[in-house]
Amino acid sequence: MAVQRPVLSKSKGRAFLFPLLALAAGCAGPSSALRKDVNARIAAGDYAGAESRIERAKLTAYGRKNMVLYYLDLGAVQHDAGQYKDSDASLAAAERRMDELYTKSLHKEAGTLLLNDNTVDYAGERYERVLVNVYRALDYLFLGDREDALVEIRKLSGLLQMYADEYGRSRTGYKDDAFAQYLSSLLYADAGQPDDARISREAAQAAYRLYRANYGTPIPDLTVPPAPGTGELVFLHLNGVAPRKVSRSLQVAWGEAVAAVNSSRDDEKDAARARNALRAGILGRAITIAYPAYVQDPFKIAGSVVSCDGRSAPTQLVEDVSAIAEKDLAERQALIKTRAVARAAIKYILAKAATDAAARQYGRGSWQALLTEAGTAAFNAATEVADTRSWATLPAQFRLAVLRLPPGPQDVTVTYADAAGATLLTRRFRVTIQDGRRTYLEDRTAL
Repeated sequence: MAVQRPVLSKSKGRAFLFPLLALAAGCAGPSSALRKDVNARIAAGDYAGAESRIERAKLTAYGRKNMVLYYLDLGAVQHDAGQYKDSDASLAAAERRMDELYTKSLHKEAGTLLLNDNTVDYAGERYERVLVNVYRALDYLFLGDREDALVEIRKLSGLLQMYADEYGRSRTGYKDDAFAQYLSSLLYADAGQPDDARISREAAQAAYRLYRANYGTPIPDLTVPPAPGTGELVFLHLNGVAPRKVSRSLQVAWGEAVAAVNSSRDDEKDAARARNALRAGILGRAITIAYPAYVQDPFKIAGSVVSCDGRSAPTQLVEDVSAIAEKDLAERQALIKTRAVARAAIKYILAKAATDAAARQYGRGSWQALLTEAGTAAFNAATEVADTRSWATLPAQFRLAVLRLPPGPQDVTVTYADAAGATLLTRRFRVTIQDGRRTYLEDRTAL
């Protein structure tokens, strides 16, 4: 019985991959060099320089498919600089686009399996989406607009409830945010809504138990005994730089690659063509895939102490962004690698089919066959790159301390130390404490 082999016409041989090269290009997002430059400026306190660097890269390093990242990076730097109105405008733009892309994803509108996640608009990780509303609440808080800060808190509540509904049955994974819940409890209490404050405080306590189990984050003790005739200083320390994603490679045996192709349901058209080619007798070899992994760049400051009026309190870790990001990616890594194997195998099979078809039509070694082989190899190299996009200007940690202080103007000193306890930096602030109320203070370090 004759074996039926896949036939690719001259136009199909070129069409199945080459036009996608343009789509594959320019979607990977900001480079590692840009990220390091921006973070170096943040560490030096040059927020204007960091903002300018991000803005200059809007149409080049970011590009249309990474507008969410552009506004996230810009909004966080503007927040660090105290430009709270500009920060809120940037983060509002990011939030709108994230919500649009989430709605779009519900209708399964995504890039073909042949092109990896780099080719679709970046929609953000779940924890990034939560931190958008955290930052916006803080923006309004420092603008003195408690009402709009509460609007962001209510949006947070709805978002976290959605996560609870979707991921609540999972024992692991990011499905609640302890720091967001704790901040919510403070702002609800400030607004005179004790029931909402209690619910959020209880949710924060439950989420911190999950943080301890999932991320190794110690449960912070944030209770402050009441004292008559005092106000409360809440100091928030944004510390370090968030981990960055890099592309790693892994070699996979041909048998495993074939199994991934046969089980793939992500792109029926391309997967079906690859399965047909396999049934027709195409043989392959081990393939190499790319997958993302986090790398944490070092930062020196490990803790901070707030001192005022003869009293002091160390900051406590309330949000380990690095641990959350790394754990969230690790829990999705098996699916990411499976898709990468299927994608790489399908590309290899279709490329080999196109090359074989060109060789049969024009002769092996002909310029047409060589061009087809070179073109498909170029496409495979261009598209087999891991999606390394993430919110680059986030801190690695949110730390927090609370002090009871007498009302009136106060000089606050914050000392920043390394892991051995040696002081690396001292900063001073002037605040006004109000009797029976909370005053919020924030600082950013990235040394």
